[in-house]
Amino acid sequence: MTSELIALFDYYEREKGINRSKLVEAISGALLTASKKSVGPARELRVDIDPVKGNIKLIAKLVAVENVTQPYDEISLAMANRIKPGSVIGDEIDVEVTPKGFGRIAAQTAKQAMMQRIRQEEKSMMYDEFKDRAGDIVVGTVRRFDKSDVIVDLGKFEAIMPKKERVATEDYNVGDKVRAYVVAVENGVRGPEIILSRSHPNFVRRLFENEVSEIGDHSVQIRAIAREAGYRTKLAVYSPDSKMDPVGACVGHRGARVKNIVRELNNEKVDIIRWSDDVKEFLKDALKPATIADDKITLDPANKRIHVRVNEEELAKAIGRNGQNVRLTNRLMGWDVQVERDASDHERFELKVKGAAKLLAEQLEIDPEVAESIVKGGLLTLEAVATQADGNDLADMLNVAPEEGAALHQKAEEKFRALGANR
Repeated sequence: MTSELIALFDYYEREKGINRSKLVEAISGALLTASKKSVGPARELRVDIDPVKGNIKLIAKLVAVENVTQPYDEISLAMANRIKPGSVIGDEIDVEVTPKGFGRIAAQTAKQAMMQRIRQEEKSMMYDEFKDRAGDIVVGTVRRFDKSDVIVDLGKFEAIMPKKERVATEDYNVGDKVRAYVVAVENGVRGPEIILSRSHPNFVRRLFENEVSEIGDHSVQIRAIAREAGYRTKLAVYSPDSKMDPVGACVGHRGARVKNIVRELNNEKVDIIRWSDDVKEFLKDALKPATIADDKITLDPANKRIHVRVNEEELAKAIGRNGQNVRLTNRLMGWDVQVERDASDHERFELKVKGAAKLLAEQLEIDPEVAESIVKGGLLTLEAVATQADGNDLADMLNVAPEEGAALHQKAEEKFRALGANR
């Protein structure tokens, strides 16, 4: 046991950096518990381990008496003087009480205690090393899966990427190298746990900080970030230097910087937006690719609500696929952005149609509803009816017989010639 114990002490002290005194302390405690079963309730029983030679002894502190009546607590004066000459009654004497065959018990108990202490020390070292690294990006290897959680090997230690911190569009395989954001280092009931994430918005933030030197020297600042991991991220950037283009700095020459980040994010779309204290200007940039006019934006600062009216062509762009564009804009700005179709454009169009139809009905002496059908067909004026269509076109447009279409077209030509003659 002696040589084996010394070899273990040497190995773990050298390879794992675990102090020998801590291993001795752990083994002593475990052996003391095991010893009480074989030795009995000896007074002030302790375990002495020589950390250099590896010798193990059980020592009890017994009281010297004339006649022993309590063998687990007392020692005869004669025996006491053999151990410690000059002893008198009442002296406390250290007596070795190591039982025969104790080496087998000691070997088994020592190994168990040492392994338990090593696990505790490794966890403690892990916590000490990583407790200040929350917010960093680390690189590891996918080691295994625990249900839907990914266990990542970081070298000395293992970390966990829970299901909620994974990116839904990404697949992970054993052996894959992964970069991830350290969300937290928790010292829980089961010991320290390193929690990783690839879906956290700050993962993108850290990627930009590492890639864009201007962010590192604070000439460019990331003011806000909103992300739907795997699909799209909006990043609002600002520079206190009016000569600096913060968006251009993040994009890089020919898009090199942002391309590196998009590649790391497995082609997740990244929108880089210029931050502005002007809410309307910020909103117009955030809702791109939709084009929004100033007069279509209504602010409600008290409730931090914005009403945006867009025409039919821009509505889908502003809202985005499944509402993603406006949803990310909400998070980025911290305002409740409500996008709706601009009814005023539709009303103006309807008024224009009715006005054109009324004039055309008067000129051709036809029913206003018939004239409105012609206008909605794209023929807004008498000239257009006379020169840009024929009888068949009008027949199809009005769903009438060709003869009726031809007669109406002839009438339009006559009216248009007459109108021209009178000018």
